[in-house]
Parts: sequence; structure tokens; C-alpha cells
Amino acid sequence: MRRKGIIIMGKLIGLIKPLIHIMAITITMGVLGFLAAMFITIYGGIGIVKVLGFEVGLSLTKICTIMVCLAVARGFLRYIEQFSGHFIAFKLLAILRDQVFKKLRELSPAKLAQEEKGNLVSIITSDIELLEVFYAHTIAPIMIAVITSIVMILYIGRIHVYLGLVAALGYFSIGFLIPHYSSRLGKNAGVDYRNAFGKMNSFMLDSLKGMKEIILFNSGSKRLLGMEQKGETLNKALKGIKEHEGITRAITDMVLFTFIVIMLMSSMHLYHEGGIDFKGVVIATIAMMSSFGPVVALSNLSNNLLLTLAAGNRVLNLLEESPMVEEVKNEKDMTFGAIKGENISFAYEKDNFILENVNITIPKGKIIGILGESGCGKSTLLRLFMRFWDTTKGCIKINGEDIKKINTKDLRKKQGFVTQDTFLFNESIKDNIRIGKKDATLEEIKAAAKKASIHDFIESLPKGYDTRVGELGENMSGGEKQRLGMARAFLQDGEMIFLDEPTSNLDSLNEKAIIKTLKNQCKDKTVVLVSHRRSTISIADEVYLMEKKKICKGKEAV
Repeated sequence: MRRKGIIIMGKLIGLIKPLIHIMAITITMGVLGFLAAMFITIYGGIGIVKVLGFEVGLSLTKICTIMVCLAVARGFLRYIEQFSGHFIAFKLLAILRDQVFKKLRELSPAKLAQEEKGNLVSIITSDIELLEVFYAHTIAPIMIAVITSIVMILYIGRIHVYLGLVAALGYFSIGFLIPHYSSRLGKNAGVDYRNAFGKMNSFMLDSLKGMKEIILFNSGSKRLLGMEQKGETLNKALKGIKEHEGITRAITDMVLFTFIVIMLMSSMHLYHEGGIDFKGVVIATIAMMSSFGPVVALSNLSNNLLLTLAAGNRVLNLLEESPMVEEVKNEKDMTFGAIKGENISFAYEKDNFILENVNITIPKGKIIGILGESGCGKSTLLRLFMRFWDTTKGCIKINGEDIKKINTKDLRKKQGFVTQDTFLFNESIKDNIRIGKKDATLEEIKAAAKKASIHDFIESLPKGYDTRVGELGENMSGGEKQRLGMARAFLQDGEMIFLDEPTSNLDSLNEKAIIKTLKNQCKDKTVVLVSHRRSTISIADEVYLMEKKKICKGKEAV
């Protein structure tokens, strides 16, 4: 969803509420700092008038003393402004990242399964980082520009009201009109660039993950061509932004110079008409020349805001995304009992049903096997039991309670899940198994590994349980990953264990060992075992057959 820039800014500014007092300090110091810088130049002009022999009411010593004091104050005020502004920025970036990760937790796994991972990485890293420009270099400068402009309009207006009006028109043109129309003309360029950047990240991430396959199937040149095409798209979007930036700065400089000339000509006219003295001509012109800094900064901000607001829009889109499965809180905890699916129908996409009117009962403390060909919906059914997705029609109950009314955190705690593609973090084997139970001791980890028939293999490694598995577990074979996944489930020790093709990457010897462990160690647990291998589900107390979106118990329909 593309929002208007003012809406994005409003939502981002709303996050500042807890730090509003620090923002007030930043704005105050910024206003005083800019005024100090401006009046150094103005008093320099007064000194020149004094040297030329005109009466200014101050001695050169006092003028120089004031200029030195203003210079020292300018440095101090600038430091405070920058320190407090960046404190707010980095504090808010931390808050934003925390909110984003919480949102990712809410959206997973159903909603995130549809998202490109590289694009998500781009949002979490570079998009949020770009917002530092907004919080540290946008909000405060806008307020500083407004306040300093009002002060300078009043100061120049004291010399002559017409000169005050010229100053007001100049500040308004550079600080508002140019940024406003510049942002409107270039608003799509920033969004296009950030989207192209996200797609480039996704493509690169896919290429790195699939490097072996790219080499194996000699697809390097094709992949490189795709990378070049996406790079060209990215460069084209960036070129549009830079061209827009150049035009904006050129117009800003032209308008700035024009108003300085107008101020000089207006003050000279008033001087000849007797409206002001020579001192007024010099001070008004110098004040105008020295006071454009804050509003020019606003004009230049419009260029940075193209990317910043585009990044903010993408972050807000993620934060305002609605989860497909709402997490349940403050309801009942799960009570261990039978699992019952009543008239379950499910479709990932509208009207494209994977399951239709499925009825199944899984008794408490039994091992239930679900047999079927790949793609028949076995894995989908397990994910519905775990409430990774909600049923499209029908309901699932545990001990007679609808799982939509069971606290999600408690449900996860009491369910173990092993997939055929176990994800391993780039940590030690010990830490990867410990995910199943954060406070597990080494002895508990070893006991779980023994149940998964991988303890001896781990002990044979030079660093044993401290061996790192590598990025994406690249140092482990498919079978070893799967057994580490089993160890996690055994360590978690949930009351229900769902196994999705748990032996697909194992040889017959390890398969028998795992099956034996399941039979001996899970007598008091409910185990649902999904597989296309009949040998794997040989230990099941009951077997269901799944085909054509239906499920049958043996050869009889449920």
C-alpha cells in the first residue's frame, strides 16, 4: 500500500511521544545554534558599517566580543542538538526493530511463507536504517526552520515591514513550495528504488543458497544475466532519483540567489526613498543571506525524503500487516487429550482446496500414522493441528476444546514438530538442540541426542557438541540434520509430537533406530507420524490413508 508522504511522516512522528522532551531540547538547541551562526554574520556586517564610519551604537571591541561569544555558543549548541537528535534517532530505531521482530513473530509462519525473504531482510536492515535520516535530520530541522524563519522575519521586519515580507516570501518558497512540489513529482521514484532493492536482495539470497545447484546445472551465466538485469533496474531507479535531486538543488540555488537580489534591490529602493538608512540596507541584506541555512536544509531534505519515506512506507506496511492466524492470549491453556478434526477443509488460495471435509480422531497417547503420496495434504494437516494456519472450514479440537480458543504460546510449548527439512542455525550442535529447551543441561542434550541416534556421531567430531554446523547447516548431511531435529523434539518433551517425513533422509539402519525410539520413548505421548514410506509407519497403532483431498482409516472412510 502506498501512502501519502504526510501520512507516513505523521505515523513515524507518532512514535516519538515517549521521547518528546528530548526532541524539545533538540529543537531548542537547534534554533539557538542557527540564530548564533546567523548573528555572527550580522554582527560582522555591523562591524563593517562601523568601520565605514556610520554610527551603529556599539564599539568594535563589543562587536568582536559578541561575535566570539556567539561562535563559542554555536559550537556548544550544535553539539547538544546533534547529540540529542541522534539519541532519539537510534533509540527509535531500536524500538522499531523490536516492533518489526514482534510483528514477524505474529505473522509467521502463514503470512511469511508468501513473502520473499530477501525483501524482508531489506526491510529489517536498510529500510529501518534509512529512518535514522528522518528522526535525526528531518523532524527537528523542520521545526528549527519554521521557528528561525519566524524570528528572522520579525528581525528583518523591524528594519522595514516590506523587507520582512520579502524575507517571509523567500523562506516560504524555499522551505515549503520547492520541497512540496519536488516530493510530489518524485514520490514514485523512491518507492520504485526500495522495491527494486528488495528484489535484488531476494535474488542474491536465492543465488547464494542455491550456489551448488547453479554450479551443478551450469546455470551461472543465466543467473548472472538475471543479476545484471536487476542491477540495471536498480541503477535506473537510482538515476531518476539523482536527476530529480540535481534539478531540485539547481532550482533552490536559483530561487535563493533571486531573493537575495530582491532583498538588496528592495532595501536600496527604500534607502533612496528615505525609508531606511545605510545600516538597514547592509543588515537586511546580510541577514537574508545568512538565514537561508535552515530552509535550504528543508529543500534538500525533499531529496532524501524520497528514499526515507519509501522505506518508512515499507516498514509501516509490515507493521500494519494483519496475521492470517491471530495469536490467542488470556484464554485457556491446553489440556492433554484426543485430537479431533471435524469436517476440515483448507485452501492456501481461494477455492483451491487441499483438503475437503476431512474427519479424523487421534486418541490420546497413541501413535497414529498418515500414509499418502507427496502433495496429497499430509503435511498441511499437521500444520493445521499446530495452528500454523486456520482451517477454511470445520474445526480442530484438543480434548474437546477448539484450538482457536487455546493460548497459542501454551499450545506451542506442548507440541513438538519435526520436518523433513530441518533448519539449523549457524551455532554449535549443542545450541541447535537446546532450542527445544532453553535451560537444558548438557546431560539432557546428550540424552535427547541418544534417543535420536546421533550422539555417537557428535562425539566422534573433534569438538563434539561444540562443533558449529555452518551456515544453513552446510556442515551436516540431510540425515544428520533430520536427527538433530528429532533430538530437539525429544528434548522439548511435549505431550504431542508431529513428525513430517522424519526418516526421509535416513538410511534403513537409522530409520529402524528412530522408529524403535519412538515406540519405546513415546508411550505416554500422542504421536502423529506422516510419511509416504510404509516402513516408517509400521509402528503406528492406527493408520490413515490420504488421497484425493480425503482421508480414510484403513480402507474405510472416516
